This record gives sequence, structure tokens and C-alpha cells, in this order.
Amino acid sequence: MKHQRLTGAICATGLALLIAGSANAAGINYTTNSPLTKFTSGVNSLTLSSVSGQAATLTFTPNTVSNSGVPSNINLGDFLLVCSTCTVSQTTTFGSFTFDLVVTDITDGGAQGVFTGTSSGGTVSSDSSTINITFGPVSFGPGTFNALSGNFGDTIFSKLSPVTSIVAPNSGTPAGDSTVQAQLSSTTPEPASFVLFGCALAGLGLMRGKLVSR
Repeated sequence: MKHQRLTGAICATGLALLIAGSANAAGINYTTNSPLTKFTSGVNSLTLSSVSGQAATLTFTPNTVSNSGVPSNINLGDFLLVCSTCTVSQTTTFGSFTFDLVVTDITDGGAQGVFTGTSSGGTVSSDSSTINITFGPVSFGPGTFNALSGNFGDTIFSKLSPVTSIVAPNSGTPAGDSTVQAQLSSTTPEPASFVLFGCALAGLGLMRGKLVSR
């Protein structure tokens, strides 16, 4: 009888963890709308201007607040390249720059980390762009998972690709838009496994008790 009660208690604990895990898996709230998200090379804002040729801008729009399940692909924000006077022959040039993309995991107590992107700049016309932004390495609090991931407790934010290519002013939706894509994953086991693992341990304990009693 005691063994049966113990089995029930452990399974009940596993079920409670299942419910809690399911609630946590229902959504991760995150944002990149931090004052520290910005171009850092002498600009310190969300808009970078071209250095020569036609007037053009590269503007970042943060992802204000999003809710996503785990695992899933997510949007960390968008770069918008605009050159209204650029044609195929009329071009503009952007100088080298650095961009800090700060991610805040609201679900995990507001933990923050930054994907640091660097670019050598490039030349832009109405239908072409040579601007690429390479993100990494990453410094994330409270810890670092690996080179292109940030570990926020159980939640991991990972860039799908270290390079974000900035599309031409006439490409993308809307025109000139490039999305910074990442992935959410978790170090927490699947919730159902808590129940199975707990019941398995209880079952082994029950079998051992019967063998000893014999």
C-alpha cells in the first residue's frame, strides 16, 4: 500500500510539472525594443545615413513585444533600406558600422543579451545592395550557450544565420525590408517526460521493494 501511495505521489508530481511545463511552453515573451539596440559607431541611434552619393538611410525597427512557442522561428526586427533618388546608375555608399541588437526575455525576468553585428558597409543602387551584417560573437546574461546563442535560463535565442543580407531598395516586402531571423529553443525537457520519468522511477522502486520483501 505504501508503495502504491509513493507511486501515486511521484506521478502526481510529474503531472504537476507537466502542467507547469505546458504553461511555460505556451509562450515566451521577448522584445528587441531596448534603448541599447542601436548603431554604435558614432551614431547611437536606429538610423544610419549614407556617406556619399545619393542620400539614403538604413533604419532598424525593433520587435516591440512578441509571444512565441518553443521551439519556433522568430523575428528580432527589421532593417529598412531607403534611397528614393537611387537608380541603376545613381548609387550611394554606406561606410562601415557596428550594430547592437539587444534581446530582452520578458518571460525569464527581463534577462538581456546582445547580438553584435558588424558591417564593412557597401554600395547601393535602386536594384542592388552589397551590405551584409555579420552577427557574433554573442555576450548574453546570465550566461552564454555558444557562439551564436544566448542562454536566458531555460530559453535559448539563436541566430538562424550569422549573416543578415540587406536587400536592395526595390526588393523585399515592403520594399527594402530585411528581417533579422532567429530561433527560440529551450533546455527544459519535454513536459510529458516528467510524468514518464517519475512513474518509471516509482515503478522501479516498487519492484525493488517486492524483491526485498521476498
